[in-house]
Amino acid sequence: MLVETFVDPERFCGTVYTANGWQELGQTDGFGRVRRDFYVEHNKPKRLFARELYRHARRSLAADQLKPSLAGVEAKTLPRSTQSPAQIHSLVEQLKGLPDYRQRIGIYPLWSLVAIALLAHLCGAPRGQKDLAKFAKGLSQAQRHALGVRPQPNGYPAPSQPTFCRMMARLDDDKLEAVFLQVQDQLRGPAPAGDLIVLDGKEPRQGGGHSVLTAVTVPSQHYLGSAIVDIKTNEIPVAQKLFQKLDLDGRKVSLDALHSQDKTGRELVLEHGADYLLTVKDNQPTFKQNIER
Repeated sequence: MLVETFVDPERFCGTVYTANGWQELGQTDGFGRVRRDFYVEHNKPKRLFARELYRHARRSLAADQLKPSLAGVEAKTLPRSTQSPAQIHSLVEQLKGLPDYRQRIGIYPLWSLVAIALLAHLCGAPRGQKDLAKFAKGLSQAQRHALGVRPQPNGYPAPSQPTFCRMMARLDDDKLEAVFLQVQDQLRGPAPAGDLIVLDGKEPRQGGGHSVLTAVTVPSQHYLGSAIVDIKTNEIPVAQKLFQKLDLDGRKVSLDALHSQDKTGRELVLEHGADYLLTVKDNQPTFKQNIER
């Protein structure tokens, strides 16, 4: 749809391109590519020329929604982080309270790896180990520097899949959650006391794995806590353990129909001082008849 070329102004004027309908878009920043994802500044900007191969190609490529014929191409493109180095540095500072599981920190501090996973989440990128490694390679040198990656002779490298694999296996979930809650309090303040507390379980969007039971407030959407639901059990005992992490005294708690049984209701009221809102469906006929009667 569109082609581009560079002209060295110290050697050429770009006359042939101009005469053939190419349009000059400006100058480059003066960097040269040494490897696939590594550039070195050479302070010799080039003039950038472009030419449309199809009518209104630039307008089509710049549209908010690509044409159906192009949407399939964009779908294969890995999302890139749009956060500036300053924004990334601020994010990293919030994560530095995480205790590292390694005695000796190498090229990638723990907070750098967690920050990469958060950046992937913010731009909608997949977050499997392979996906995170691909996403990290798409980060610029300035972004990697802001993440706290330790410099090497060839610049700031990107972590590999095994690095993310070790991080996921060794990361302290409770400590990470505590950091999230602390940052949330700093940015948003405490959750409104009158909000409903909702517990709901979700399965991972990509691939298999354990589902996660999460507690949030409605309508303010404050995150309160979460717990993993092992494949050998269900949400009911996990929810009862999650109650112990939450301050439920005087609060209203809502759960779906799976949790509509006496033990959960009794524990909420007698053990935690909460009120409950539970759903009863037609697949619980005896329970529903008792309520109606």
